[in-house]
Amino acid sequence: MGKISEKDRKQLKDIFKSLPQSVKIVMFTQEIECEHCRLTRELLQEVAELSEKILLEVHDFVKEADLAKTYNIDKIPAIILIGDGDYGIRFYGMPAGYEFTTFIQDIINVSQRDPKLPHDVLAVLSKVYKPVHIQVMISPT
Repeated sequence: MGKISEKDRKQLKDIFKSLPQSVKIVMFTQEIECEHCRLTRELLQEVAELSEKILLEVHDFVKEADLAKTYNIDKIPAIILIGDGDYGIRFYGMPAGYEFTTFIQDIINVSQRDPKLPHDVLAVLSKVYKPVHIQVMISPT
């Protein structure tokens, strides 16, 4: 039995039919996987099977350390969502429970290639001249 219920698979397939552009999911794990790494990889494989527009790449954090460094990955399991470019979207750990909805919405947003922000917000953001590191921690408790 998969990580995603048959009911949810059907619903996600319907949602993913409207993806306008492809999304690449890049995951970092390691050869001898921790439990969460394995579960995360299996979940991502199931998600990728639901649409031809979702492409999954799985990389070894240890053997491909240079690639991990390129993406600024320093822990696993790590997930990167990529559209026309790398937007800096990262998930660490398994996007399950409440996080799964956020993960799916991020796939949709990356596929749309439009941040859907008001023009005045985009104007302010265009004035940011150096990298900004934002981390959001999620816990329902």
